This record gives sequence, C-alpha cells and structure tokens, in this order.
Amino acid sequence: MQHTLKTSVTFQGIGLHGGKPVRMTLRPAAAGHGIWFKRTDIEIGDAMIPAIYDLVDRTPLCTRLVNAAGVSVSTVEHIMAALAGCGVHNALIELDGPEVPIMDGSSVEFVRGIMARGVRQQAAPVLAYEVLKAVTVEKDGARATLMPSDGLEIEFTIDFEDAAIGRQTRRMNMRNGSFARELSDSRTFCRRSDVEAMRANGLALGGTLENAVVVDGDEILTPGGLRHTDEAVRHKMLDALGDLYMAGGPILGCYVGDKAGHALTNALLRTLFETPGAVRPVLCTPEQAARLPGQGLIWSEIPQVA
Repeated sequence: MQHTLKTSVTFQGIGLHGGKPVRMTLRPAAAGHGIWFKRTDIEIGDAMIPAIYDLVDRTPLCTRLVNAAGVSVSTVEHIMAALAGCGVHNALIELDGPEVPIMDGSSVEFVRGIMARGVRQQAAPVLAYEVLKAVTVEKDGARATLMPSDGLEIEFTIDFEDAAIGRQTRRMNMRNGSFARELSDSRTFCRRSDVEAMRANGLALGGTLENAVVVDGDEILTPGGLRHTDEAVRHKMLDALGDLYMAGGPILGCYVGDKAGHALTNALLRTLFETPGAVRPVLCTPEQAARLPGQGLIWSEIPQVA
C-alpha cells in the first residue's frame, strides 16, 4: 500500500549551488497525491512543481525541476532518494527558496528526519512502473540502461583520473532497507579543480568541506576522510535512485549506469516512456511491494552521522 509521513518534518540549511539559506518542510499528503514541491516564497503565479521526469531541466550538476510558469526547484535528487528509500509515495515539500538544502551532502539527515516521525500506510495500492524491455542511452562515453527485473536493482561504474576515486563499481538490490543502510550517508564529491571552475561560473557557492567530499589527485581534502572506501560510487547510486523516482512512482527494473549523470538518467527515463512496449504501470501486489525500496527498513540500521 502507499505511504506518507505521519507528521511534518522541517530541515534548514543552505543551497549547494546558490549558497543561500533555505527552510524545507515535508508534509503528509493524501493517497495518489505523489511528490510535489511548493515554493512558499513565490507570491504570484504557480508555485507548485510536481516531481516528474518530463519537468526536469537537463542541467549537468544537479536535478532541477521547472513548471510551466518557469518556477523552479534545484538539487532535488537527495531528498527524492530519501523519500524513495523510506517508501514515501505522497508528500508536499515546501521550500522558501529555489534549492533544496544540501545538509551534509548525502541523504542521511533526510532519512533520519523522516523515519524519526514515521510513515503511515494509506488505503491505496502502490503504482509502480515495470520495465518490460531494455532501453539504453549513451552520450560522450557515458551509458545508462534500464532492463527488466522483479525489483529495483542499481549497478554503477565510475572512472576518474584522481587516484582518490579511481575506478569503482557496485551493484545492489534496493529492497530490505538497503538504501538507508548502505547508501544514504554517502556524500556528493568533486575534484578541487572542479570546485574552482564551478565557483568561477557562479556555482557551488554553498559548497564546503563539510558538505562534500573534495579530492585532489590521491588526497582526500575533506576532514575525516571517507565514510566508505567506495563512497563516490555509492553516492552516484544514491543520485540515480532519486532521479529514477521522478518516474512518478517506483521502478521495477534494473538500472545500469556507466559514468552516467543526472542528465543521462533523465534522458533514459524519457526514452523509457517514449518507447512503445518498454514499460507499463502496475498496481503492486504484496509480493511486488515487498521488493520495493523502503520495505524492511530498520531504524537502528540507519547510519548516525555527527
């Protein structure tokens, strides 16, 4: 069955790219509502933005949603991953600015905030999207594929020149609370040279060594080092889960990304829904629902981060 939050939960922080303070509140919503963002700082015009893949503006460094009125919300992938990983299907997300707070660069604070309040079951079955045949998109040496599977699996490969990251590959089934347990605390990462280039272009203004893993060659510049030896590829999987959740419901399929990013994953979703016979909506049986992210999540297994 579908789930929403038991009570509202509020987070405060800064936007990664804009560097401005932002307050974000997640509120319960009715069955069938889906995930919507609301810009509370917009007084005139349409301030509501549904978290749907065909409203994604194809920006390379984050996922940005834009409604028909031109109102946007950026860096939504981490909160979307948290909602998917906690099995929350319906929520209204209110923000007083244009960007979701970056927090520590991962999803773990969102996961802990959601699960501390708890989720409640609703009187409607989960609508999921079952992949029926493989689809693939490629660009500039990167590749992303969705293929049939009885649950949601994610496999990712990255390859960076910096020895601190290098080549990493990981594959996981998203059932039994595995997202919260193994991926949710993995932080966004970048190279020091990328930070300098982004700031020169007015981006990453809120980025610090406290909300991102910054590397330089074989050196980890972030105090405390890595939370996992393969934290970088785990974070790419976290991003993929958040971007895939903008299908409008959970995906039943296997995602394989090779050097893929936000734009390529969004292009993959567009291709999936544009390809005849590639996907179908299904009302989940109890057996199917048991294989979705968020099922089997145990509070004591959620990482605690200082």
